[in-house]
Amino acid sequence: MKHQISEVAERVLQGGAITFPEAQRFIEMEGWPEVLELAAQATRIREKFTGKEVDLCALVNAKSGQCSEDCKFCSQSGHWNTDVSSYPLMDAGQIVERAKQAKEFGAKRFCIVTATRGLSDRDLPVLCEAVRRVKEEVGLVPECSLGFVTDDQLEQLKAAGMSRYNHNLETAEGHFPNICTAHTYQDRLNTLKMLRRHGLEICSGGILGLGESRQERLQLAFALAELDVECAPINVLNPRPGTPLEANAPPDPKEVVKTIATFRFILPRAKLELGGGREVNLRDFQAMAFLAGANSLIIGGYLTTRGRQPAQDLQLLKDLGFTV
Repeated sequence: MKHQISEVAERVLQGGAITFPEAQRFIEMEGWPEVLELAAQATRIREKFTGKEVDLCALVNAKSGQCSEDCKFCSQSGHWNTDVSSYPLMDAGQIVERAKQAKEFGAKRFCIVTATRGLSDRDLPVLCEAVRRVKEEVGLVPECSLGFVTDDQLEQLKAAGMSRYNHNLETAEGHFPNICTAHTYQDRLNTLKMLRRHGLEICSGGILGLGESRQERLQLAFALAELDVECAPINVLNPRPGTPLEANAPPDPKEVVKTIATFRFILPRAKLELGGGREVNLRDFQAMAFLAGANSLIIGGYLTTRGRQPAQDLQLLKDLGFTV
């Protein structure tokens, strides 16, 4: 197995690609010696294509709760009985203040997120103003995650200074109907293709632990590779009380590390961004995730759950020899 891992790594390092059967053999491995070898080769790939730089991104939940969609993992869906806070869209000044806090934490990117199916034209001017001020006044790189958008809305956000948009595929196409029925996988895919037509960077990934198989995790990764995403968030389910997936058992740390390493083989040039659920699911293995190919991090907290102190993450990255 060590020889097989090395052989595939050399091919990827030379600009080639891993095949689906090869990736499946890797993600099925169970022993730590094999997983550590996979992680070591994933690190070589990461260093070759993206170096030692790590992106730090902070989020603001700019409009929370009562979302019309029925994503089974999400506590902000209006379909589930959860205790999540609900509030209307923040004004631009409130969003800018959150961006200033994020900059103090050490973030370089700032993503404005709303719990909505899509962006209303009524909210668009506020969000465009927020994007512009985050870039000009705070000096962070503004991103958005606002659900389904139109061509005109994207152009206005782009003109305000947005260069990257987040729209997660969440899981494999075949598993998607088990997670959401209010819209389709194809709807999400169409949005991602729209982003590319407008010259925007694509931030799209998924969540591990939604009841998907290992093969379906690979299907997600290969779909992201076909889209040539610049950033692929890898979240791990942190089951929320009141949602249909509240009893799901997330994958263990070794499974997460192995998946990240395999994703690095499939997405050699992308930013693999550790996101929600990393603290509770990786626990003491968070450093190992970076030694398996991760090179981007959401800091300071998530949409409805808290993260750990940003200073801890900065120290971790320093100890691992990364440059923010």
